[in-house]
Amino acid sequence: MRFLRVLAAGLTLALAGGALAPVQAQEKKDVSLAVGGKPLLYYLPLTIAERKGFFKEEGLNVEINDLGGGSKALQALIGGSVDVVTGAYEHTLRMQQKGQDIRAVAELGRFPAIVIGVRKDLADKVKSAKDFKGLKIGVTAPGSSTAMMAQYAMVKAGLAPSDASIIGVGGGASAVAAVKQGQVDVISHLDPVIAKLEADKDIVTLIDTRTEQGTKDLFGGSNPAAVVYAKTDFIEKNPETTQRLVNAFVKALNWIRTASPEEIAAAVPDEYHLGDKGLYVAAVKSSKESYSRDAIVQKAGMESVVGMLKTLEPEFANAQFDTAKTFDPRFVEKAQKR
Repeated sequence: MRFLRVLAAGLTLALAGGALAPVQAQEKKDVSLAVGGKPLLYYLPLTIAERKGFFKEEGLNVEINDLGGGSKALQALIGGSVDVVTGAYEHTLRMQQKGQDIRAVAELGRFPAIVIGVRKDLADKVKSAKDFKGLKIGVTAPGSSTAMMAQYAMVKAGLAPSDASIIGVGGGASAVAAVKQGQVDVISHLDPVIAKLEADKDIVTLIDTRTEQGTKDLFGGSNPAAVVYAKTDFIEKNPETTQRLVNAFVKALNWIRTASPEEIAAAVPDEYHLGDKGLYVAAVKSSKESYSRDAIVQKAGMESVVGMLKTLEPEFANAQFDTAKTFDPRFVEKAQKR
């Protein structure tokens, strides 16, 4: 009897202290994720979360599906073949207008980090976006953020989005080859592809959004880039799984912020270096400013992307966007308190 009384007293104290308070169960251990061009520095936080074991630390097995571009990753999500995407923030706005409730849960890039360059042999004739008419522009994939930025630059220069041909060249070595072999005249792409082309003096850079100033020059302010997004019903049905995903990405962003370019280069697969590790280190230095500091998509940045969509696409010119429904900050806010 004395043992039972002691046990009961201990249980009462534990309950009073919250020690036996229910813990949110993890709904899914296996998560499928789509990305369009994983080796690109645009998606570095994803690679770091994977390579540094941050997903595993959170009890997740993340299957990464690397597709040909951001638009294809979005299609995979809409089609139901993946649970979550790392892709451009603008996809959340675009899908809202199509009746698809998709929300970002973490910002990975605060600047687009996209560079537009012209082949060096054409640089004497093509000096700005107003000279793109009739040219072939290489992008990761039609409909991707690289394509949109090229078209936005054209519209700002007084051209129509259709005045140049948009050609998907993928990421990595295929994109480099497209320029070197003369398959495209202009390229709208990301590091390390751009760093390789710059180092080999294959292109002349015209627009550079790897920096805050370059982003302001084109957009007039901030412009969020890659985010982690999912269908709202997935988020609602799997809040603990979503929280663990966001925890891993916040860990990756924090690691990137304090790591040296050399440490970052050492952390990624060797094939990401495109045969030149020193060049990759230089590319990291150029792009490091673009990564999110707090994983929060800022209101001003949301409005900047809305403005781009309204300018670029006639169907959105008079559309009403509810930006509050494109980003759920709860998971980042909780991750930051850990």
